Amino acid sequence: MTTTYELSHLRALEAEAVHIFREVAATFERPALLFSGGKDSVVMLHVAGKAFWPAALPFPVLHVDTGHNFDEVIEFRDRAVRRHGVRLVIGSVQDDIDAGRVVEEAGPRASRNRLQTATLLRSIQRHRFDAVFGGARRDEEKARAKERVFSFGDEFGQWDPRNQRPELWNLYNGRHRAGEHIRVFPLSNWTELDIWQYIVDEEIELPAIYYAHRRNVFQRDGMLLAHTRHVTLLEGEIPYQATVRFRTVGDATCTGCVESSAATPEAVVAEVAVTRVTERGATRADDRISEAGMEDRKKDGYF
Repeated sequence: MTTTYELSHLRALEAEAVHIFREVAATFERPALLFSGGKDSVVMLHVAGKAFWPAALPFPVLHVDTGHNFDEVIEFRDRAVRRHGVRLVIGSVQDDIDAGRVVEEAGPRASRNRLQTATLLRSIQRHRFDAVFGGARRDEEKARAKERVFSFGDEFGQWDPRNQRPELWNLYNGRHRAGEHIRVFPLSNWTELDIWQYIVDEEIELPAIYYAHRRNVFQRDGMLLAHTRHVTLLEGEIPYQATVRFRTVGDATCTGCVESSAATPEAVVAEVAVTRVTERGATRADDRISEAGMEDRKKDGYF
């Protein structure tokens, strides 16, 4: 008699991600996991730990540090790295500014978000990473919906959406020449709701800013931004206190928050289940540069 087992939706997604991690470890020489301390990279690190348990992760984690991060996220990053016992590689945007490799924007709307691309590509080249795991999901933004699980980057680190490889039957082609690399997205088929339901099921710790808390905020361009030391207020912008949480984590100068009373993972799941706007569409000013803003940055090498 043959016994059949049916995986739940989340377990099927987890199994797919585990397969992708193992496939990369078996076929690439120097992979790395891009880790921002955001919820998707935290889930990605958690699944990677499962993929290789009880052995240690066979690759380091890479953080591109803009210098304009939320303090809570940097503190969480360092704790997570210690807990998982992995090596942390940091690419510093400030180092590239000091060396004259990039020019920092000026003015009250200045952001270092776009400067991350040069730092990321320099870090990949310096450490000779041939595969880099990213936590991007296809439901986040239309440019990311074009992304393959194995996304090919040329010797300049650039991504061409018209020059990607088919992945029929979940067969992945990691072939590349020296100097080229592959971006790998184990969570491609997850949604924001899947991420949060998995966080609840697995009891995964996140930075505190993902849950409702009191914070000084101000309104700009239809978004609610945190009033941090990295932001210069414009004329007429008045900070005030509100109960908010962040749906995504990035550079503090362009990452918005939402008013919310969801103080637990379960409450966030209930909130996300009824929302009709993606987290990047609602809270990332860098995606509002133009209709094709994300795709243009990805072609330059952005994740």
